[in-house]
Amino acid sequence: MRGKSKTSTWFLILLSALSFPHFAHAQTAPIPLNHRGLPVISTIKQYKNSVNGVPIKRMVAVENYIRPLFTQFVYATASNFTNNILYRRAAPYVRIEAAEALQKVQADLSPLGLSLLIFDAYRPYSITEKMWEIVPDDRYAANPANGSGHNRGAAVDVSLADLVTGKQLLMPTAFDDFTEKAHHSFAGLGEEPIKNRELLRWVMEKHGFVALETEWWHYSLPGAAKKYELMDLNFRKMKRLVKRNAE
Repeated sequence: MRGKSKTSTWFLILLSALSFPHFAHAQTAPIPLNHRGLPVISTIKQYKNSVNGVPIKRMVAVENYIRPLFTQFVYATASNFTNNILYRRAAPYVRIEAAEALQKVQADLSPLGLSLLIFDAYRPYSITEKMWEIVPDDRYAANPANGSGHNRGAAVDVSLADLVTGKQLLMPTAFDDFTEKAHHSFAGLGEEPIKNRELLRWVMEKHGFVALETEWWHYSLPGAAKKYELMDLNFRKMKRLVKRNAE
């Protein structure tokens, strides 16, 4: 009887593991808390543990989903709201869910002769802290006490551009213009920038992104804070990590 009982117990455990795909993930080591008491992935090993058994969390390079890919990383220059170079070797990385959605966005834009222009995508958590040190105002920068969708690989800052030249279309304001003109509700503009702003919002929301009402360029996946951890892997590590994923 004891032998049969033990066998039955292990059978039930195995059955439970097969029935619940997140079972293995739930058993991985917890992510260490940072100095703010937040779990932040800061090593490739921690990232792999997080993604193990949960493929929707995988980070990918946007360039593998959109061709041609136009980018304008202003945070890699001093021409941004902080007047500081915040990072180097930047490239757009996002969770695979976001990448597949962006691919669908581009599929709708291409017949119109248009393309996405990416200002920012994944952003290391430490960069959010730097932004906050320079401009500690949650109207313009994400409070690191909460982190941002960018730190989770689930937010992008985008505009529209000509598909051939990559030249940006006329939009309500420049990127990171923190005035009411950047709000989606602002009407005191010419017909062309409003039309372009509304087209961008329509196509992004069609494929699952949510607009930020005060920034025409910012879009994120809903519920990102519940699905994805904050990350602080620099772009060099992210490039190496994404390259391994693609092999």
